[in-house]
Amino acid sequence: MSDQRPPSRLEKLHIVEGFLRHQLGQVEKWIAEEQQRQAIRRPTPPPPAPDWLLEVGIGVGKLPVAVHVGGCHMAGKRVRGIPRDQAVRALTDGVAACTHCRPDTELGVLD
Repeated sequence: MSDQRPPSRLEKLHIVEGFLRHQLGQVEKWIAEEQQRQAIRRPTPPPPAPDWLLEVGIGVGKLPVAVHVGGCHMAGKRVRGIPRDQAVRALTDGVAACTHCRPDTELGVLD
């Protein structure tokens, strides 16, 4: 016969606790792995559209042709986003305001 005594209730509970801690660690590892997979799959959102656009002409120097409100459907392919102060400066320097989106009205720069 063995002279070992059976584990006490407290010892059994500590064994179960150790097992559950191990299982919790495994689940936390799986969660972290899944979050990484989802972060890789998640597309990055596009940058916000600029508030103001400067359209430039073709050729050497590519001089400014028109100022548009960001998202204007009439803006051509040769546009770049500009800050508000640069849009105001372009309009006051004689660059045309788009007749569809009226950036001069939006900016308060009226002739």
